[in-house]
Amino acid sequence: QVQLVESGGGLVQAGGSLRLSCAASGRTFSRFAMGWFRQAPGKEREFVAAVNWSGRYTSYADAVKGRFTISRDNAKNTVYLQMNSLKPEDTAVYYCAADPSIVLAVSPEEYDYWGQGTQVTVSS
Repeated sequence: QVQLVESGGGLVQAGGSLRLSCAASGRTFSRFAMGWFRQAPGKEREFVAAVNWSGRYTSYADAVKGRFTISRDNAKNTVYLQMNSLKPEDTAVYYCAADPSIVLAVSPEEYDYWGQGTQVTVSS
């Protein structure tokens, strides 16, 4: 089992920045690829970003490429999502997830463990 707890969400004006954190406990964190997803009201959960076990390889959704950065610190069992130049359309509940495979998956079905989510609201 892996337990994931997100933090860092909040209310920010358009153009602002937030950094989300996801703290992991349980099984060896460094063995998992980690992903961030988001879900807006009335919409399906969508992929945002993923990072492989070492932090060397990353993947981003087109909608956030160039604005968001995913990173991890295996010594702290934590994955981060730095979000810059935020837009109102970034408003959603953000979830982190853990995937035991070595492939950077973009489908939620590939991820075995999920956090409870943190709300991000961007005002115009």
